[in-house]
Amino acid sequence: MDDETRVVVNAFQERFGAELVEFRGEVTLVLPPQQIVAAALAARDEYGYNMLMDATAVDYWPAQAPRFHLVYQLYGLGHNRLLRLRVPVGGNAPVVPTIVPVYPNANWKEREIWDMFGIRFEGHPDLRRILMPEDWQGHPLRKDYPLGYEEPQFSFNHEQILSTKLHPKE
Repeated sequence: MDDETRVVVNAFQERFGAELVEFRGEVTLVLPPQQIVAAALAARDEYGYNMLMDATAVDYWPAQAPRFHLVYQLYGLGHNRLLRLRVPVGGNAPVVPTIVPVYPNANWKEREIWDMFGIRFEGHPDLRRILMPEDWQGHPLRKDYPLGYEEPQFSFNHEQILSTKLHPKE
């Protein structure tokens, strides 16, 4: 980790209670959910991370505390550095503050996270489905989302599969 990144890490640890995770030279700061807006604002205004490259989520089900991790990739165009912020949130109906006022392009990314994972962003200006139809039930990227699939056919279950499989009428 270079000296300028070390300054950012130390400041985030002191001000926001961030936990440092470093892996193969990549820096990740794990923050409590209530600190994400202030941390994103500080990253943008004080440390030059002026671009939200990506925002996504990870589902660690069956773990419930924390079940989800939000992952924000921030990039500083002026100094060519990447900073990753992770926000662990627990439960089946998590709520996190939106960072749309800080990074306006978070609008679409947070809508996608809401649609796929069901993580609600408090204060979001237009939180509605973006990928799935409006009447869709559930959130498809959750690990407990029911899968619809066809059972593979083998020699031992050939008769069973053929008896339940739909065939076109001739």
